[in-house]
Amino acid sequence: MKNKNSTVLTTELRKKSFWQRLKDERYLQVMAILGVIWMLVFNYAPMYGILVAFKKNYRITTPLFSWEFLTSEWAANGGFKHFINFFKDPEFANIMLNTLGISIIKLCINFPLPIVFALLLNEIKNPRFKRTIQTITYMPHFLSWVVLGGILTTWLGDSGLINEILIKFGIIHEGITFLAFPKYFWGIVVGSDLWKELGWSAIIYIAAISSIDQEMYEAARVDGASRWNQIFTITLPSIAPTITVMFILAVGGLMGSNFDQIFVLYNPLNAERSTVIDIYTFNTAMRSMRFSFASAIGLFKSVVSFILLFIANQVTKKLNDTSLF
Repeated sequence: MKNKNSTVLTTELRKKSFWQRLKDERYLQVMAILGVIWMLVFNYAPMYGILVAFKKNYRITTPLFSWEFLTSEWAANGGFKHFINFFKDPEFANIMLNTLGISIIKLCINFPLPIVFALLLNEIKNPRFKRTIQTITYMPHFLSWVVLGGILTTWLGDSGLINEILIKFGIIHEGITFLAFPKYFWGIVVGSDLWKELGWSAIIYIAAISSIDQEMYEAARVDGASRWNQIFTITLPSIAPTITVMFILAVGGLMGSNFDQIFVLYNPLNAERSTVIDIYTFNTAMRSMRFSFASAIGLFKSVVSFILLFIANQVTKKLNDTSLF
């Protein structure tokens, strides 16, 4: 049965004109308009720069909103020359392998572990111990990759902390400069990302768990359900929509491999496994000064990311009726 007061309120709102509602909600509208303006200025206006990807050879000294830029020569093949050159680049296959390889491993390992961590943290009953664990795991997130990169470079050196531990336990007999060998790079990237973001990534799941009705757990305990049964029958189904949304966003980010992290760990010795699409784009633009070519690569990455996001959104919508749009 519908609430009588809510029905009357809805009818009154419908009777009000658009301008009257706008006046009544003026403070909320101002807040919303500021957000829209920010989005237009910083998200949509820069999209005009996409034209650079279709120009023959953009020079950084040419203003984007100038007549010189608009009338400059377009790239060959209908403006798609730079895209074609990128696909034909001998490094293309290796770049895509590194980008998707690192991202997929992160998705398989670093995505579910924060969920597991949040579930385990929720089972801790001692508030002081729980806060201590949270603080310790959150702290690395607030350090930049520049700082953590320096720490990791030291730890992974031939006389660093990692080597000392491995030698002490008899796993290796002499120090290894891990960042000098491509075969170790993916593992270092995935492990260091997990160390930095495990606690922080779990926050949203902890918040979702805290919003679950506690009476459901009480009823389950009365029925004799163990903690494991409560996790699988109450906790996980209750936070499934949150997990789904985060999964969609993670799939949409597969083409990005965390530029900051890889940039600070990158060196010519491990370039075979550290040259992801972001590093290649940076080197092309800032070192080779091929801005049109670099813009084409960036646009290709964005289009593929959107396609992945759309596919993940549609699949999850059909599987569990949860989606972003």
